[in-house]
Amino acid sequence: MRSLAILALITLPIGAAAQDMAERLNDYPTEARADYVFGCMASNGNTQDMLRRCSCSIDVIASILPYEKYVQAETVLSLRQGSGERISLFRSAASSNAMVADLRRAQAEAEIVCFN
Repeated sequence: MRSLAILALITLPIGAAAQDMAERLNDYPTEARADYVFGCMASNGNTQDMLRRCSCSIDVIASILPYEKYVQAETVLSLRQGSGERISLFRSAASSNAMVADLRRAQAEAEIVCFN
């Protein structure tokens, strides 16, 4: 009986860590994943193969970048497309550049894993 209690104590942290990882990997809402896949497919051809590759791509990005950071980087990229004095702040701010760089690295990894 004592060995079962010890085993439970040992596996509890592993189970908790696995749960934390699963939550992190699944913190992207379905709508965000679908939006990414639709955009990816539109850019690369609306084929069954692209559905698979684009789905893989967002899964890889989600495994690297938490959803909150993904949204922040996408927002910066959207704002950079505009013009005006306030928008220029997003083009030059170091924190904005770091957010976008993190997203670009995740996208590059997804490209290697899913499209090659």
